[in-house]
Amino acid sequence: MGPDFLAMLEVLVRHDVEFVIVGALSAVLQGAPVMTFDLDIVHCRDEENLNRLIGALGELDAHYRGHPQKLSPRLEHLRTAGHQLLTTRHGPLDVLGAIEDGLGYEDLVDEARTMHVDELNFKVLELQRYVELKERSTLEKDRARLPVLRETLKQRRRDEDGRP
Repeated sequence: MGPDFLAMLEVLVRHDVEFVIVGALSAVLQGAPVMTFDLDIVHCRDEENLNRLIGALGELDAHYRGHPQKLSPRLEHLRTAGHQLLTTRHGPLDVLGAIEDGLGYEDLVDEARTMHVDELNFKVLELQRYVELKERSTLEKDRARLPVLRETLKQRRRDEDGRP
């Protein structure tokens, strides 16, 4: 069975964690027919939000992937711009202090849209911005997704303009 993204999001939302979904799931939620196996978020790194995030991660039984002692993230890990690659009871969760070009939560939140799924409200990086970031990527998986992402963007624009 694959990851349960809604279960992870439900815990984060219930704990009032401020975050933006930035990975491939952000594209999927906006109609891109791509696959992903993890949830990537950039979180706000102010102290109150970090405490809420620690609570959510505890409830999710989050620990570092591949660590033999199931090491859990601590506040000092989450304060950094680094990437915390975690496993939870519901699947992989990447908690990122920043992404490409050092972009943190404050840089991305204004480029995010609020989505409503199963009574949950959360922020998702706009597809256009996601595509822009992936266009500069040198990773093969990112390059392979670009044609599908670009076509999804074109289709969305046609739909918004009311054109066939």
